[in-house]
Amino acid sequence: MSVQVEPAEPIAKGILPTAKQSIGDLFKWKQRVEVTNEYGESTFVWQAPPPLRNPISLFMMLDAKAWLFFIVGLAAWTADAFDFHALSIQTVKLAKFYDRSKTDITSAITLTLLLRSIGAAIFGLFADRYGRKWPMVVNMWILGLLQVATIYSTTFGAFLAVRSLFGLFMGGVYGSAVAMALENCPTEARGLMSGILQQGYSLGYVIAACCNLGVGGATNTWKIIFWIGAGLSIGVGIVRMLFPESKQFIEARRHKKEHPELHQNDGAGAFWKECKKMLAKEWKMCIYCIILMTWFNYYSHTSQDSYTTFLLTQKEFKNGAASRGSILMKTGACVGGTIIGYLSQWVGRRRAIIGSAFMSMLLIPAWVLPQTERALSATGFFMQFFVQGAWGVIPIHLNELSPPAFRSSFPGVTYQIGNMISSPSAQIVNAVAEGTYMTNKSGNRVQAYGPVMAVATAIIALGIIITAAPGPEKRGARFELAKTAGEGGSDENLARKVSMVEGHHSISGEKGEQRNIEKV
Repeated sequence: MSVQVEPAEPIAKGILPTAKQSIGDLFKWKQRVEVTNEYGESTFVWQAPPPLRNPISLFMMLDAKAWLFFIVGLAAWTADAFDFHALSIQTVKLAKFYDRSKTDITSAITLTLLLRSIGAAIFGLFADRYGRKWPMVVNMWILGLLQVATIYSTTFGAFLAVRSLFGLFMGGVYGSAVAMALENCPTEARGLMSGILQQGYSLGYVIAACCNLGVGGATNTWKIIFWIGAGLSIGVGIVRMLFPESKQFIEARRHKKEHPELHQNDGAGAFWKECKKMLAKEWKMCIYCIILMTWFNYYSHTSQDSYTTFLLTQKEFKNGAASRGSILMKTGACVGGTIIGYLSQWVGRRRAIIGSAFMSMLLIPAWVLPQTERALSATGFFMQFFVQGAWGVIPIHLNELSPPAFRSSFPGVTYQIGNMISSPSAQIVNAVAEGTYMTNKSGNRVQAYGPVMAVATAIIALGIIITAAPGPEKRGARFELAKTAGEGGSDENLARKVSMVEGHHSISGEKGEQRNIEKV
């Protein structure tokens, strides 16, 4: 018996008509999807979202290999985040060690974020062309060595130089980790797994803050945190080396071996030719994702990078209290990212992002005004619940919007270019706060970190809402069988692969399966 479907209008042509249509679709519970039948005939229909499933049943949908890839991807992203936050949570210690202002120290964060986009492009393209495994292994090993080099940087100039190189190699981790972790997940589980995966960033922060709490507030203890980070990164690289390549590349290599006549044109030339075609076709999507990721990177870095400094400076907490507050704040991020990422599979990616950003705006006064450790820890928890709740949607949202053959480079590059544009965020907050004073509860004149963070975060959250509302959404797109970038062959072979790749959402009867199309 066939399933009745409700016809929908095609995707509008042009930027403004498409934006208007996307905003209107936010207020419709069903999703507009393109489908095709076995005869190649395409049309648009309204498709109801899948019912909200028990998370345990979603976990059980992943087989052992899928869990293996997911855990390694999560570990890589967590270690990457630990390495980054090892600096941001110790800004005060490093300022004392190098006898510099806190703004000077955060210039290292700016340099790290600036160069991440270059690393994302280089290692992302290598990962799309040659596999997820070895680019990630090299990345993680070099990151560990650069952590060691940071420890032995005796001058501030050397410190900045090492952190710049660190940013170059740090940029290559995200795209490969996300693609490896999510590309073999069943469609129904991707929202939940995306939310968990993204919180590797917050988990890295929590581990770094716990280590900072454990080593105490003495100035030279910052080096211990960097030693721990070096061990984590090198360890993840060794673990990744022991496991096989991703399923996509194993199947691609098998196909090349079985059908060499279809791959005579494969190679670097075909890869770069395909890159150019992708950019010519998808440049609007590239620009949109870069704008979205610029807002998102401002969102996280403005609300978190100076938070420990805010507790130490404006609230005059001791190192232990500031570390505990930071730990609880990012624990909220882990919980929120997982829950809202899971809910996005049901309510939609854009609705989840917009709702989270709006809730974070409402929480801003409660986030910066309290005076006690308990109150600030509680409101910090819920603030980051929604900040990173919105972030929990991003890995799968970017993967679904990406051209299927570029799911390592496209999310990684757009994410890191957004990072590059937003790189001065922590430096801006510190510079404005250090030049603006207020009287705190104890009557002391202190740097106004709270008001600066509050105003900036409100503006950024509004920017996310305005950007996400008219944007595209391809929730449920199937991409796990997509061809690798640069894989040549005849047009007939390509058409056969596209028919395999482009979706598996069955919404028709026994005759002629219709599919949700993800253009290759």
